[in-house]
Amino acid sequence: MITERNLQAIKQRYGIIGNCAALNRALDIAVQVAPTDLAVLVEGENGVGKESIPRLIHDNSVRKHKKYFAINCGSIPEGTIDSELFGHEKGSFTGAINDHEGYFEAANGGTLFLDEVGELPLSTQVKLLRVLEAGEYIRVGSNEVRKTDVRVIAATNVKMKKAMQEGRFREDLYYRLANITINMPALRDRGNDVELLFRKFAADCAEKYHLDPIYLTDDGKQLLHAYKWPGNIRQLKNLTEQLSILSPSRAISAQSLLEAGITKDDEATGALVVRQAGHSHSYENERDMILQQLLKLNEELQRLKAQVAQGDNQLHLPAESSSALEHGQYITAEPLLEEEREEPITLKSLTDQNILSALKRNNNNRKKAAEELGISERTIYRKIKELGLDK
Repeated sequence: MITERNLQAIKQRYGIIGNCAALNRALDIAVQVAPTDLAVLVEGENGVGKESIPRLIHDNSVRKHKKYFAINCGSIPEGTIDSELFGHEKGSFTGAINDHEGYFEAANGGTLFLDEVGELPLSTQVKLLRVLEAGEYIRVGSNEVRKTDVRVIAATNVKMKKAMQEGRFREDLYYRLANITINMPALRDRGNDVELLFRKFAADCAEKYHLDPIYLTDDGKQLLHAYKWPGNIRQLKNLTEQLSILSPSRAISAQSLLEAGITKDDEATGALVVRQAGHSHSYENERDMILQQLLKLNEELQRLKAQVAQGDNQLHLPAESSSALEHGQYITAEPLLEEEREEPITLKSLTDQNILSALKRNNNNRKKAAEELGISERTIYRKIKELGLDK
């Protein structure tokens, strides 16, 4: 069991803020498992700070003087991920002009952190299992079996049992990765830590930009605690920085938070997928959520159509529909001719529009758009390629 003094020293070293029991338990397990060579799986939602655990483990292990690599599996295109992880031979595919060592070769003797491991293709999962079981891998385009000694620490925001049931993740690989499982708590479950983090981010922003730090009023604190924080610590940090720069008052009230998008009931505000507490991340759930939004949009269109039929040419579009229809506040409608037909609104077109809108809002930054929508960066990449926007 880690002592309180050592625990505080670790938090200070890695910039970890908070005192909730679940967070302390996660750090305690990480310190205890660090001297071993066991594989570790870090589970938790997006934005909870999972990336601090692998670094902590590596720095306190016998491999601390060897190389450490962190790879986001969800951000690497499916067609190149085998090459990135295991390397390739010259001429093995178009563009392979030289031999290339993968991460498992480069990290030999050290630690490899595989973030978003739940996004790995099934074919790559088979090869990863072989590395974990036998320390062997084969470069793309080669028949030579190579050896490596790498400790693997993985992280995921996917509910792995659900993914295994759906056939998206191999059960044997899961149990090989999860020798030890560390659960990072969501921000909504961390009690007073949300205030500590707010003060820390406010102080950092004030120091960086030479501003007076913002602070919370009593009703602001209440709303901060009541909010569900689907984006967790990352969302809180972005909000605090935004308020630090844009708020005319240094006192942040509940009204200030509401104006910044922190809703009392935590409803979705245009995101394609909102991950809720206790809900697994599955493609089935994502489809259900999109379909719900599609049904709402169709209901609204039917209402608008009825108003058009009654001769109401100036139509107000509610907030929940504005993001789906290019953020328009008003539309001017002409009565439909009998022979005219509406273009059908499909699930695919709605999904494409949400993704394109998210990319536009984030200046074509795939990572930020994926975080906003609650999907993997690889999904964004596939959609960009499908729509021909990569040319």
